[in-house]
Amino acid sequence: MSRSLAIHGEAPTPTSRPPFAISAKGFRPFFALAAAYAVLFVPLWLAIIEGVARPSSYLDPLSWHAHEMIFGFTVAVIAGFLLTAVGNWTQRETLVGTPLLGLAALWVVGRVGMLASTWLPRGVPAVLDLAFLPLLAVVLARPILATKNRRNFVMVGVLAVLSIANLGVHLAGLGVVPEGWARQSNLVAVDVIALMMLIIAGRIFPMFTRNATGIATIRSHRVLDVSTIVGMVALLIGDVIAADNVFANAIAGVVGLVGAVRAVHWGARHSTREPLLWILHAGYAWLVFGLVMRGASTFIPSLPSSLPTHAITVGAIGSLTLGMMARVSLGHTGRLLAAPRAMRWAFMAIVGAAFVRVAMPLLAPAWYRGSLVISGLLWTLSFATFLVLYAPILATPRLDGKPG
Repeated sequence: MSRSLAIHGEAPTPTSRPPFAISAKGFRPFFALAAAYAVLFVPLWLAIIEGVARPSSYLDPLSWHAHEMIFGFTVAVIAGFLLTAVGNWTQRETLVGTPLLGLAALWVVGRVGMLASTWLPRGVPAVLDLAFLPLLAVVLARPILATKNRRNFVMVGVLAVLSIANLGVHLAGLGVVPEGWARQSNLVAVDVIALMMLIIAGRIFPMFTRNATGIATIRSHRVLDVSTIVGMVALLIGDVIAADNVFANAIAGVVGLVGAVRAVHWGARHSTREPLLWILHAGYAWLVFGLVMRGASTFIPSLPSSLPTHAITVGAIGSLTLGMMARVSLGHTGRLLAAPRAMRWAFMAIVGAAFVRVAMPLLAPAWYRGSLVISGLLWTLSFATFLVLYAPILATPRLDGKPG
């Protein structure tokens, strides 16, 4: 039996439950690690901005900051989400128990390597960090390929492109390729994550909203869904060729507009009473706003390129990761989908963090440094709240007694 399962790529169903609940499902360790890193890393970055600390990295400070927010924090959330979702999509387990904790430990080793790169032999931090994404891709590809789950082949592709982008950042840091490759590779990684968010949003946001509100008219529009995804792929290709070129910026604006139109019938206006819903719609709004703003930069050269990027990263990635972590953690531990009251404030804080980071540099340029601190503190408060409220949920067995 074991040989047959290995040939067909199926992870055997555990004969007994893992001894620790934290290792019972992929979302448990990775959501906890992502939140903890969000709480630790952003204050460290603020200390660096203020000159109190210096980054220990062979990357320049901005590239290091971008890399760790993308390939550290965001990738941890993606790992937790996909390790859980792929099991549902394929009805085959991904990783549990000791192997899952080993994969989580590999992510931690990568973060330590990047934080302590000055004291490690040249190239070692890159090797430590680069190991995680390919291994995650292999773990997820096995059940997807074994069940011929073609609809989700794209998720393996997303991880593969992220791995290549991560390699580009490290090669630039090591001086193998021009220094500009680090910034371009980080931008391509943001594009890939935006593509993933656009795909997942179209699949589940209308369904979540329709199920919660009972409004049958909430729906997706396939033509607009496909157009948005195709446009985002074109933007990704444009940024691979040359980052921030006029052609790619124009595509970003079009994708943002089409993405906004596709969401008209998703029922966002009916979600205001459900925090676990409105935070997802708010995150999606930040995504399309960031894309439209990037398109506007084609006609407004004075618009800083960092603002559209932070609308997508702080606004969309921040809101959607926090919202999905809160929702998945409740649903997959047998709890009602009702956010704790403090999480409602956390959701507002993350949206506020994005607003301050994007709007204040335009409305009050003299307050730029202060806006970074305020935004960073709101971000930290949001994920600290999640960590405090959800750590017991992530570390204890399901309430309904089911495995996972």
